[in-house]
Amino acid sequence: MLVFLLPCFLLGSIPFAVVTMWGTGVDITKFGSGNPGFNNVLRYSKWRSALCLLGDAGKGLLAIWLFSRPGDPFWHAWIYGFAAILGHCYSPFLKWNGGKGIATAAGVMLWLFPTILLPCAAWYIALRVIGSKMGWKERGTIASLSAACWFVLGLAFWHGWRQAGLGLLLLAFVAFRHKKNFENMASA
Repeated sequence: MLVFLLPCFLLGSIPFAVVTMWGTGVDITKFGSGNPGFNNVLRYSKWRSALCLLGDAGKGLLAIWLFSRPGDPFWHAWIYGFAAILGHCYSPFLKWNGGKGIATAAGVMLWLFPTILLPCAAWYIALRVIGSKMGWKERGTIASLSAACWFVLGLAFWHGWRQAGLGLLLLAFVAFRHKKNFENMASA
């Protein structure tokens, strides 16, 4: 299992926000919020942000699909997913900077718990639309983290507290990565 952590991390570290902006002349790490993730690419282009979302979610899903083996304990898949998320957030291709991990985490959760992720994704979309219409300053953060909270509650209800504990650990990490967004909300 340990031998697979580095490839999962490196797969996760592919900066799809940067890749999807190739050919535009825009450095996404200096544009908008400077965050190399889906929400910042969305400020520039909807179709490029869709590609970024697919790439970021796909690398989380792919890390587990490539390295999980039949008969592995379930927590191995969690570890591979965490490695991909860490790669996204601390990419060596971006001088150890990176995105906030939501899309990559969604790819991991799509592999592990699709029946819980899908309604949470619908909740995320609904809050994004509502937040846009109401002019919420940090609608992406509000939608992402509230959907993640619902996800953890779904894990607790359908899979027990051990899985929910891992989900809570993931939620705490991505909330930490949104620290600047919380500061923006507090100053609004």
